[in-house]
Amino acid sequence: MAFYFKPFPKTNYNLNYSNSSEIVTNLLVRFKIEEILRNNKTSYYQIEVEEGEKPWQYAQRVYDRADLDWLVFLVNNIVDPYYDWPLGYSELNSYIKSKYGKVETAQTTIHEYRKILNQNSVLFDGTIVSKRTLVVDQTTYDSLTTDEREIVYKYDYEVELNDNKRNIKSINPRDITRILNQIEDIFEK
Repeated sequence: MAFYFKPFPKTNYNLNYSNSSEIVTNLLVRFKIEEILRNNKTSYYQIEVEEGEKPWQYAQRVYDRADLDWLVFLVNNIVDPYYDWPLGYSELNSYIKSKYGKVETAQTTIHEYRKILNQNSVLFDGTIVSKRTLVVDQTTYDSLTTDEREIVYKYDYEVELNDNKRNIKSINPRDITRILNQIEDIFEK
């Protein structure tokens, strides 16, 4: 993450409302990845974050550069690297404990009722159709057959949210140099 702030311009800033100022990094300067690159589907591919993998480890695995973790955040609009990045199993359990008191409480507290619209299936051509559900109230849930409904507990909901963060966009490595050059150009002006 340190590389991200490296090209940012420096500025004088009076930190203590005194007559002396210090040179600090101007964090208010921003840059965007080119819209063309952002909207070009061939510039990206999906890659799954491995269990317990940290952002710098992911950047090292995908780009062979651990210092490009900031680029992974930028491309995926990750603002909070702790909670927007998928947590490892033990981190997720710690988070659940802090939120619900105990893991057991989260495992037995109903989050929502769902009607199953379709189960996971594979079409004749190999296309995978993902399971789809609809959140319903308890009365509707009670009127459905056991094959048409499911209860989602707080624990399962948190695991589902975390797992949805695992499949993230990665920039095609061939575009990395162009992006880094674009950033340098922006900050040289």
